[in-house]
Amino acid sequence: MRTYIGGHQAVSSNDFVELALGTPVELWLGVEGESEMERAARLDAARDILADNPNLPNDVSRVAAEAIEAYAPELFNVIPLVRPAVRRSRSRKGAAA
Repeated sequence: MRTYIGGHQAVSSNDFVELALGTPVELWLGVEGESEMERAARLDAARDILADNPNLPNDVSRVAAEAIEAYAPELFNVIPLVRPAVRRSRSRKGAAA
């Protein structure tokens, strides 16, 4: 099954998130080993995007909630564990008959 967002095919989960957000995931999460200058430029770009799109955080939350709702059975595929029967030892207090 193929997934398309806005005419673009999402091949991986990163593609799906990037197409849904309209920005690369790395812009928000950063990349390992980035310099302080690269980090400052990335955060500056992120601030500009948020200033131009003030509803973006709400839209992202909505998309995440819809995805969780749509895939909840798979995400929360929990199998209840069988609890072992509790053995109670008989109390031997009192007089023996």
